[in-house]
This record gives sequence, structure tokens and C-alpha cells, in this order.
Amino acid sequence: MSRQHFRRLGKQGAVSLGLTVVALACTDRPAHADNSAAEIAQLRSMVLQLQAQVHELQKNQHPVRVEPRHTTRSAQTSERTRRNVQSASAMPVSPDVTPVLPVSVTPKTEALSGPMLIDGKPVPPLSTDAVPDGVALEMPQAVKSINLSSSSPTALTQTEVDSLPPIFKIGSVSVRLGGFVDMSNIYRDKNLTAGPATPWGSFPYSGNPNAHASEYRPTAQLSRFSLLLEGKPAKGVKVEAYVEADFGGSGSNSNAVQTNSYVPRMRQAYLAADDSDLGLHFLAGQAWSLTTGYANTLLRRHEQLPPVVDSNLIPGVTFTRVPQVRFIKDFNRKWWLGLSVETPQATLGFDDSTLVSGDSIPAAAGHTTGPHVVYNSTGSGMLDPEAHYSMDVAPDIVLKGAVDTSLGHYEVYGLARWFRTVVINGSGVGGRAHSRVAFGGGVGGSMAVPLLHDKIQLVGNVLAGKGVGRYGPSQLPDMTFRSNGAPAPLKEIIGSLGLIGHPSSNLLLYTYGGVEAAHRSVYEGADGNYYGYGSRTTNLAGCAIMLGTCNAETQALASFTMGGWWHLLDGRYGSVMAGLQYTYVRKFAFKGIDDHGATTRPTANGNTVFVTFRYYPFQN
Repeated sequence: MSRQHFRRLGKQGAVSLGLTVVALACTDRPAHADNSAAEIAQLRSMVLQLQAQVHELQKNQHPVRVEPRHTTRSAQTSERTRRNVQSASAMPVSPDVTPVLPVSVTPKTEALSGPMLIDGKPVPPLSTDAVPDGVALEMPQAVKSINLSSSSPTALTQTEVDSLPPIFKIGSVSVRLGGFVDMSNIYRDKNLTAGPATPWGSFPYSGNPNAHASEYRPTAQLSRFSLLLEGKPAKGVKVEAYVEADFGGSGSNSNAVQTNSYVPRMRQAYLAADDSDLGLHFLAGQAWSLTTGYANTLLRRHEQLPPVVDSNLIPGVTFTRVPQVRFIKDFNRKWWLGLSVETPQATLGFDDSTLVSGDSIPAAAGHTTGPHVVYNSTGSGMLDPEAHYSMDVAPDIVLKGAVDTSLGHYEVYGLARWFRTVVINGSGVGGRAHSRVAFGGGVGGSMAVPLLHDKIQLVGNVLAGKGVGRYGPSQLPDMTFRSNGAPAPLKEIIGSLGLIGHPSSNLLLYTYGGVEAAHRSVYEGADGNYYGYGSRTTNLAGCAIMLGTCNAETQALASFTMGGWWHLLDGRYGSVMAGLQYTYVRKFAFKGIDDHGATTRPTANGNTVFVTFRYYPFQN
């Protein structure tokens, strides 16, 4: 029996139950007779028996065969009930039995509204579990199908776990599961040897052999799962724990030869608490940075993320996903103010690509030697031993304000950052080490504006400042060095603008344009050349010569993206989606010189195509 048939049967049972009570209450009884306690008890017993029959039908979910002999009896009962209901309004009503209004039974009327009352008291729903006094029973929630009408559909950008019903409960804590299985086919016209997180700033110049080879890389690494645990310790108060993971990690034995054994990785893992009466919200753990734009509110899992397939999103979109502690205050759920203290990291850009932490930098004009500079260290103690971590002095701090209006969602924020190096002058007994700290940060904002009666959304974000490169998908460097080895944050801008349309309920189309750019920062060396990031005297001849050495540094990267999602199937089995994404990238290097001293400016471009299929087992 189908679920729809079963639900219809359950609702018809409820109608029969109500009409039977009307008949029992209104027939074979004197108009002015008093109800005895025995009669009321008998009514209660019959109601509970009928409820038990309906409950058993709902539990077994199999067709109930009705014998022919029951048909005649049911018809007689229905006719008797109809006559009694028609005359119910004209009969005196006993003070002990709450009157039931006549109900017209039609194919569209399948349930009675309101609770059933006997002796002025509601008949409780049948349950095998004891329900404490004063505790309301939680009705089963219908699972929503995938909704593509948002500018950032959570089924595509998150795991849509919030709209799903609890799978089970642990005490008073509800447990929800979300996620999808993803199979993506990736084609790039330049070989990046990269998985589903495209390193947008790595498209090679013409002198690199990889610029003359394409890349096809199918992957299931984007398959994602989430777990949401929620508890309500008091009225208006909610606490939760959220964990989200995919298979974007790579172990020491991960390869594409035989088993493609890529390992799970932590995307998000945080605890959160809300007090709706006070308008206070708290988060602690790994989550999307508060610099990320939001579709509405400033609450977790409401981020304005492009509905693209690539795990590294697209150039120009501001984001990080890092450990943080966040405090949010809402004012009537319209105005929002948030403060987030987030994990810092700094990336370096320098003309000499062979430079490593602890080496000496070229001497500045008027000096014979340059200082040794320590700017990062390899990981240990559960950090990746093959990665380098910057020497951070303080967390990144984000202060953001937002407003939700009928004309859209708007945000503005400020970002504060600190950078540090350790400069060593001299060596041995006479050597001295000094910590050098520089301040950076910037200002930014984002918007999500509905157009044409919500058929189209205009979205955009921007971040401008010094040392903000880590917040862009292209990963431009945050800083370089001054002549004395102190950090020099780079002036940068990151921005994107997009349109998301919904021509039908099962189709979503999008297009984006993005840009990331940095200014040069150099000092004059003792040899007459310039050093830092973006030097005009860097020899770039090798960028156009096969197997040549190319020290080009990215000044700007522009991108164009278009794509869409098609909701193929939807039912009790879940949902199936198909996606297509195309991204074009153009990379521009700072100007340098060639072997003849002429000015040259290398450029590179790349095309990326994703064809994706996803299955959402937790929907419906």
C-alpha cells in the first residue's frame, strides 16, 4: 500500500471515529437524561478502542481486507450516523458531553478539526509511552522536497539538514541527518592535477608543459554528510551540535591508481546556543567565517554561498572556514550585530621563489647583507607535518552589521588582522632576534536582493584592505617583506557579482563574475633591483619559454561562471539532482622584463567544466 493510501486510510479512520462518537452520544438516549459515570466510562473505552484500531492500521501499513458482510453493516451505521448528525442540532445536549458540530463528509474532508471531548475533557492520543503532565506531544514533521527558489539553496550549498525531521532521539535531544552522494566529472583545458577544489591561481603560463595538456578527473570526494543534534533546555532556548564532513582529505596512501581511498575531513564542527527571547546567539567551533556573505540573518547555515559544484567556490567570493568564537545579537529579527574571533593564518609572496623561512632576504640599498627572517614553521602535535603555519600574534576579528528588509539582505563589516615575523640580525654570540608585527585588515559588505517577484536574485560581495588575500579562493598572498624583514601587508580587493534565476520549480540557473587583485609592494636592493611582491625588475622571460624558470607573480585574476541545477526526481526514495558548471579564468601577472630588458607581462587562462549527479537520500 502506498504512503498516500495509508495516510488516507488513517484520516478516514479518524472521520469514522468522530462520527461514531456523535452517533453514540445522540442515539438511543432520552433528550433530558443525565449521563452517568458508567456511560461516560463506556464512551471513553469505545473511543480508545477505535483509536487503537486506527493506530494499528498506521503501524502495520498494509491493506485491510473488508469482508462483504461488513459492508452492509457499515452502510447501515453510516446511514444511522447521517440521520443522527442531521438531528443533532435540534436535540437537547447533555451537560456532560461536549456537542459535536455536524460534519459534511466529502472526498476532500478527511479529518475533524480540534480535539475530541468527553465530559468536557479532551481524549488524549493513543500512545504506548507515558507522557509527562504539561508536555506537549511532538507531531511528526513532513519532509520538505528540495527548494531551488533561494539565492543559496541549502540542499546545494549546505546539507539542508534543518528542514529534515528528526531520525531519532537520545533522551530529549533530537538527531537529524543530512547530506548527499556526489559524482562529479571535471574537465580542465590545462592540467592542474587537482581534485574538485580548483586552485584558481595555479593555471600555468605557456612555458609550462601542463599548459599544453588537458585534464579529466572524475571524483566522488564531494559526497557530504552532516549530523545535527538539538536540545531545548528551556522555553525559547535551544542548544545544538553540528558536524559536517566530506571526503576531501588525502592520506599518505591516497591515490588514483586502484582504490581512490581519500579520507574524510572536517568541514564544520561547532556547538551553538540561541535565546530567542533575548535575541542572543552563540557559536564556538569550526564554521564559515563571519566575513562570508549571508542570504538572511547572521545565523549559521544561512550563508550566501554560490550554488556551484567546485569546493573552492569561484574567484571573487569571500570566505574561509575556520575555528572561531562568535556572538550575535538580533533586534526584532531584523537588525543584526555580530562579533567573531577567528583563527588567523598569513600567506607570503616574494620575488625569490626559492626563499624558505629562516633564509636571509636580499640586502637593501646601503647595506651589505640582509637579515634572516623566520615567518612560518612546519606543523606538529596533530597539525599537518607537511604544511607550514604562520607565526600569528592575535586572532582575526570580524565585526559585522546586517539588516533584513523586503528589498533584500544587506551587510557591512570590518576585519582586523595582525602579521608577525622574527628578524635575526647577526649570528652567534652577537646575534639578536626581534619580533616584528604589522596591522592589516579591511572593510567589506554583501547583499542578496530579490528581483521580479523573487524569480531572480542579485547577489554580490566585496572586501578591500591590506593583507586580506587568504579570504579569496585564488589565495593571493597576504604579505611580503620590508627591507628590514618586517611584514608588509599587501593592498588587495576581492569581489563578485551574480544573478540566480528560477525559471521553474525544478530548475536553477546562475551566472557570476569575480575579480581578485593585489598591489605591488617592493624595496630597492643593494644591487639596484627591486624585491618584494610585484617587482618591475624580475626577469620573466622563462614564462614563455618551454621548461624555463618563471617567477611571475599574480596581480589580478578575473573569472566568469555560469551553470545550473536540474531537479530530476523527487519522491519517497529521496531526490536526484544533475548540475553543470562552467568557469573561465584569466590571470594577469605583474610586469617584469625579458632577456633583452623589454617590459613583458605574462598572462594565462583556463576553462573548467563540472558535470555532476547527486542523490539526496534524506529528502522525502
